[in-house]
Amino acid sequence: MSEIEIRDDRAAGRLEAVAGGEVVGRIEYFVLEEPGRALVPVHTVVEPAHEGKGIAGSLARELYAVAGREGTVVAPLCPYVVKWAERHPDEAPAADPGLLRAAKAWVVAHPGRF
Repeated sequence: MSEIEIRDDRAAGRLEAVAGGEVVGRIEYFVLEEPGRALVPVHTVVEPAHEGKGIAGSLARELYAVAGREGTVVAPLCPYVVKWAERHPDEAPAADPGLLRAAKAWVVAHPGRF
């Protein structure tokens, strides 16, 4: 497999895994501003031809790294990222329950966004 590059397309709300110039996986997310700032992953998608290569885990790890560099937190709604965080508590600090409730409310208030 070619080298995977991960890039953050903040304007589109996607953290993308790119191999050979092709997007092979992504985490779709949004930035929650209230009641506190958080990156909120909603979906993780890996193209079928690239499944089982650790791409989703690399994306989750990078999302937490981006949050760390920005001094913010991750409030995961995506089931994959929730499970990944449970398996990697040293890299993925638990989100405040209030942020998770606010993130869920944001998704409900923006139907069709995800």
